[in-house]
Amino acid sequence: MIPKNMTKFYIDGAWVEPLSKERVGVENPATEEIVCEVALGNTADADRAIAAARAAFDGWTVTPLAERIALVKRILEVYNARAEDFAQAMSTEMGAPITWAREAQVWAGQVHIESTIKAAEEMTWEYMRGDTRIVHEGIGVCALITPWNWPMNQIACKVAPALIAGCTMVLKPSEIAPLSGVLFAEVCHEAGVPKGVFNLVNGTGPGVGAHLSSHPQVDMVSFTGSTRAGTAVAAAAAPTVKRVAQELGGKSANIILPTADLEAAVRGGVEGCFGNTGQSCDAPTRMFVHRSQHDAALDIARATAEAVVVGDPQDEGTTMGPLISRLQFDKVQRLIQAGIDEGAVLVAGGVGRPAGLNRGWFVKPTIFGGVTNDMTISREEIFGPVLSILPYDSLDEAITMANDTPYGLAAYIAGPVEEARPVARRLRAGTVNLNYPAWDTFAPFGGYKQSGNGREYADWGIHDFCEVKGIVGWGA
Repeated sequence: MIPKNMTKFYIDGAWVEPLSKERVGVENPATEEIVCEVALGNTADADRAIAAARAAFDGWTVTPLAERIALVKRILEVYNARAEDFAQAMSTEMGAPITWAREAQVWAGQVHIESTIKAAEEMTWEYMRGDTRIVHEGIGVCALITPWNWPMNQIACKVAPALIAGCTMVLKPSEIAPLSGVLFAEVCHEAGVPKGVFNLVNGTGPGVGAHLSSHPQVDMVSFTGSTRAGTAVAAAAAPTVKRVAQELGGKSANIILPTADLEAAVRGGVEGCFGNTGQSCDAPTRMFVHRSQHDAALDIARATAEAVVVGDPQDEGTTMGPLISRLQFDKVQRLIQAGIDEGAVLVAGGVGRPAGLNRGWFVKPTIFGGVTNDMTISREEIFGPVLSILPYDSLDEAITMANDTPYGLAAYIAGPVEEARPVARRLRAGTVNLNYPAWDTFAPFGGYKQSGNGREYADWGIHDFCEVKGIVGWGA
């Protein structure tokens, strides 16, 4: 599904011609074919959008909360009505298998909007502390910079709470997966978002993202992407002392306790790592198993990998599509080769495309055993379907290795919950998942260390888009 406005930007309530004349092809990564062109903005385009958001802020931020919530409910209605358009767009732009696109990618946008609405209705926005009135109000004009791997998840996690908090915004989706972002702007327009409150400018990180981050009229940047890009955003934002909320990279540990159901624990860990073709920042990419169970775990992992169906994203039986791009394909191939060269045991997969696939950025679901914590595949974020299995001799050793990473976005533990709980307290990660629970969109999501700062989801996300004001003497 190709939106009609791919070469326009949404600014001040209308689709407008860009000031920049630059265009870039949007590739379907399953076929390597260019499906359309998208306009790439420049600093003048970004300035236009920021000016529209700034002009709209004073009126929008004093709009009654009930009206702001009602608007987000209308957005949800239109979004749901166009669910299949979004599924087809994301399958085209990022190669998501169509079933996964419908049941995970589209669903993620839906459920985050729903959770934000519920949280806003239950949240205490004002209260008294002595004679002081404590007020939560929108921080101002926000730059929202989102990635390609979970397009609607990240757009919904930023736009919905920003709108409800009373902020205005400029959204810059990923330029390599821009179809769904343009569709979302169409949804906002149909839902009746007031002029200037929501704006969209496509472009590159250096071309538009850096300008949004440094602009003195932008009060906050909410960024999701790589740690490398996140540091650049923070540096650009620093001179204007704006708030920066970041959700960055990860290298998440999955500790399988010796008392766990090994079959279920390993199978669930492999499936979690391979979901979304391994292109999730919180994927459990490092599996720790007791040394006495290592060989058995490799057998289970191999069988799980062999059951993955890699192929045409439009085939409803496909469970794994391609990586997003040639750049990502080459990176993953390099890191798989590094695992082989450094002596890890190749259990499944390996370099090259899967058999029968001679085009598209498809990779083999790959598993390494006998991995040590100093190997490249255990240190670097691969962002592909590559799992490292590391043996441990004691639980203390497993915890030490799990924490020995610059990242801290997520962690996983499999085993009896009464044994898993004390381990969870010792892991340095923003989210710790016990026994592969259902996705909780009311839990705080964000990282420790170089995985970022700030928290998303429900009221956690709303708070990130709010300033806290104390009106002293209110009750005197």
